[in-house]
Amino acid sequence: LATIKFPGLKEYEKRLSTLGKEGKAIAEKAVYAGAAIIADAVRANINALPAVKDEWGVVAYNNNWSAPLTETAKKGLQDGFGISPMGNEDGILNVKLGFDGYNDMKTKKYPKGQPNAIIARSLESGSSIAKKRPFVAPAVRKTKKAAEETMAKIIDEEIAKIMK
Repeated sequence: LATIKFPGLKEYEKRLSTLGKEGKAIAEKAVYAGAAIIADAVRANINALPAVKDEWGVVAYNNNWSAPLTETAKKGLQDGFGISPMGNEDGILNVKLGFDGYNDMKTKKYPKGQPNAIIARSLESGSSIAKKRPFVAPAVRKTKKAAEETMAKIIDEEIAKIMK
């Protein structure tokens, strides 16, 4: 009878086991890195949005003109933008980029301040009183490939560290 030996099989099995245990952490690291690239582009687009003094926003509102982005609303977008904690939906890890909280523009309708998510949505899609000024979708389109490449690179590097 012939005998076949697989030298190092125990070591290989150990590495595969380690990879299995650390797989989720590796995936999370990659997802956050990809999200950070897109988030940086969104932040840059927020910073590039033209804004007017708050008084001009009130004048536009009182005259039924197209609503401009005010400095206070822009600051609210800058301060309220972020990356959510890691989510897991049916084994698919994800994070969301979005807007939280309120800006400091208090009105009768919004006594706590205007919701940043509503301001972002009205800029992105337009509204009955404001023209469309997308800033999220262009950032995502521009950086999607770089984010995917970064995520793949991180996964490959982390697997190589475990398997060597």
